[in-house]
Amino acid sequence: MRLLGNILWLILGGLLLAIGWAVIGLILCVTIIGIPFGVQAFKMAGLTLTPFGKTVVYGGGMGSALINIVWVVLAGIWMAIGYVGAGLLNCITIIGIPFGIQSFKMAKLALWPFGSQIRG
Repeated sequence: MRLLGNILWLILGGLLLAIGWAVIGLILCVTIIGIPFGVQAFKMAGLTLTPFGKTVVYGGGMGSALINIVWVVLAGIWMAIGYVGAGLLNCITIIGIPFGIQSFKMAKLALWPFGSQIRG
């Protein structure tokens, strides 16, 4: 199921989303201040490329929490709202429910990426 889900995900837009995240990551890495944010964009690109079979482990300390607050204010809330909206639309049909669940997983990561690790 994991392989089939990832193939369908890539065909139905996951590849374009991952490329978009990678481009954003490259743009953010142009400045020294943007590098930590660019690394998180690359993390999102990796999860967006093949989300089925991967889990996100949240952790980190006070430093991660502080920079996550900055992330949420600058961009995280809007990205998370987009992923939640996509997840809700996917969950309208029974076939789309697995894709909706992956969108919800990415919404949480888009909201709070610092200190998290993707395992799979």
